[in-house]
Amino acid sequence: MKNKKIAVVMGGPSSEREVSLNTGRAILTALREKGYTAVGVDLDPPNFIEQLKQEQIDVVFNAIHGLYGEDGLMQGTLEMLGIPYTGSGVLASAMAMDKAITKRLFMSAGIPTPQSRLYSKQDTDLALVAEDILTTFGVPVVVKAAAQGSSIGVIIVEKAGDIESAVREAFNYSGHIVVEEFIRGKELTVSILGTGSPEALPIIEIVPQSGRYDYRSKYTKGATEYIVPARLETQVADHVQRIALAAYKLLGCRGIGRVDVMLGNDNQPHVLEINTIPGMTATSLVPKAAAAVGIGFDELCERILLMVAE
Repeated sequence: MKNKKIAVVMGGPSSEREVSLNTGRAILTALREKGYTAVGVDLDPPNFIEQLKQEQIDVVFNAIHGLYGEDGLMQGTLEMLGIPYTGSGVLASAMAMDKAITKRLFMSAGIPTPQSRLYSKQDTDLALVAEDILTTFGVPVVVKAAAQGSSIGVIIVEKAGDIESAVREAFNYSGHIVVEEFIRGKELTVSILGTGSPEALPIIEIVPQSGRYDYRSKYTKGATEYIVPARLETQVADHVQRIALAAYKLLGCRGIGRVDVMLGNDNQPHVLEINTIPGMTATSLVPKAAAAVGIGFDELCERILLMVAE
């Protein structure tokens, strides 16, 4: 790879643009520190192919969160151009980005996941939707836009009267929403590294000061405590890692991924979703998990890059 020109593609037009820029800049610095010829490319979708041609790019390190980079669109373009890229392929990316699809896959494969229901924006009577949610799940309940990341469009509703406004807010981000039962317990995340024989890194326990791991808690330094490894009995930790690996393999993910899990008070794991382009910022989780086993940030970025050849 040292004789290749690498584009770290970041930014783009999605609602996660700022997070992506932070991720991309950190990766770009790391690759340069490792001696790679790397340039930053701020994604301009209509001109993306021309951007790559102008820079004479050989390999793409995908640092785009959300639209275009995490949903399979960029991957499809790069496949047609014959340009290798980091991370999961077209189908795995598209499936992981759509929480409604991943829910169906988890349930069909027997991977434990919270009970849920899917609603479409075509269900125009939001009062009826809210009534159905209250009857089915009660409160608290989790309302999620089906195709967003970084906790954007995710609302934990505590009061019955707030369900309709939460549904309206989630529909602002996606044509479909996923409504989930609220699981009381520990919030965990399992970073997974590898393609042919992926390995789970140490589990991280997430303890936000606010009690809710929302956008602010994710991206504000000091707003959340991250405990690595998580405070779990060995048997429970092993089970959580096995479940996370099964979810990762089910979707055919490769390179790097992060599986978010709620561990109920009964010590039963529930897979929430898979992130195929996890954040790589100062407050991101994958670098924390890697550091727990002695993998520094620069080395982590290099490993992800070199997996392109696997």
